[in-house]
Amino acid sequence: MFESVGSLAAGPWVYAVVALSVLLDVFLPVLPSGVLVITAATAAAAGSGAAAGQVPHDVPDILALILCAATASVLGDLVAYRLAWRGGERLDRAIARSRRLTTAQERLGEALARGGGALVVLARFAPAGRSIVSLCAGAAHRRARDFLPWSALAGLSWAGYSVALGYYGAQWLGATWLSTGVSLAALFGAGAAAGFLVRRRPAS
Repeated sequence: MFESVGSLAAGPWVYAVVALSVLLDVFLPVLPSGVLVITAATAAAAGSGAAAGQVPHDVPDILALILCAATASVLGDLVAYRLAWRGGERLDRAIARSRRLTTAQERLGEALARGGGALVVLARFAPAGRSIVSLCAGAAHRRARDFLPWSALAGLSWAGYSVALGYYGAQWLGATWLSTGVSLAALFGAGAAAGFLVRRRPAS
């Protein structure tokens, strides 16, 4: 039943597709990067001979998929951060007009100033949270050494979680559309919970 999905995610080009989607969704949060990562991980479970612990060449390797998605996530954050850094007064005015962006910028600044970046990690799972955090960090001229390590942790956490959902969902429920749907529901559920926690996180 899962052969059609496996064929969609087969071949080395899947890494380029996943990387491009993850890289760009910091600017276009509507891109289905999480869907692609989970589908590729499910295809890996389907074709890996999970019981034998082997991954053939025509499906994604799990570790390579995690590193690919995490690296693309950090690179996307860095691009958005640098563009916002150079955005100047126009971007500052845009942020000032948005209560949501202003609040996010204040909370991010406080979190980084305290030496903690849990907000950066949490926002990676929330809808559009990654975009807001990266742009606000750049617009506020936060130091890269304060922001990027947390961005890397956020990207690795998100990639590992997404791949694990697809891979282990396929092992437990079988490599079917049902397992993919359940994995996606878990990913979206985590995003909704993260969004709620980000909004509820006290500013002080």
